[in-house]
Amino acid sequence: MNNENLLINVIWPFKKTSILIKNIALVFFGTFLITISAKIQVPFWPVPMTMQTFAVLIIAMAYGWKLSVITLALYLIEGAMGIPVFAKGGGYTYLIGPTSGYLYGMLIASGVVGFFGDKGYGKNILTCLIPLCLGSIIIFVLGVGYLASLIGLEKAIQGGLLPFIPSEFFKIALAAILIPMLWTLFKKNNLN
Repeated sequence: MNNENLLINVIWPFKKTSILIKNIALVFFGTFLITISAKIQVPFWPVPMTMQTFAVLIIAMAYGWKLSVITLALYLIEGAMGIPVFAKGGGYTYLIGPTSGYLYGMLIASGVVGFFGDKGYGKNILTCLIPLCLGSIIIFVLGVGYLASLIGLEKAIQGGLLPFIPSEFFKIALAAILIPMLWTLFKKNNLN
């Protein structure tokens, strides 16, 4: 994977490391980053507000679709094995609880957003906004949809969507600024 449109290949150029070692390191670093972001939270019911979606969107735009999907799949596997990677722990039952729709939404969103990352959409703020918004929509549609099957649509929208809209706009804006800024910073450093 030496796609010149991917931010991660500008940050960590392929020529310095074996591709296999690089990809393994990136996948484990990605799962670590998502785990840390899950612990940064503001308590809400029934779903806590975390920085997970921010981390997932950044990873997807930086890694591309293949590596980001592998990263998210490993993250879910780690959680299913009981490793406390999720906001409130781990375990198989977590993957069928109230937040599971969001978790599976993050997996699908990572592939979709990563596809745009592969195409170089992260190089400027305007093109970066398209996949970031789409990724958030995917996460919330699946998350609220599953939550609605447990507590009803009205409660799911009230508890699992509306309180998170302002913070999601903030996370999208932050990612849309950060990703192109990293592109510019590392591209300049690689030219020197």
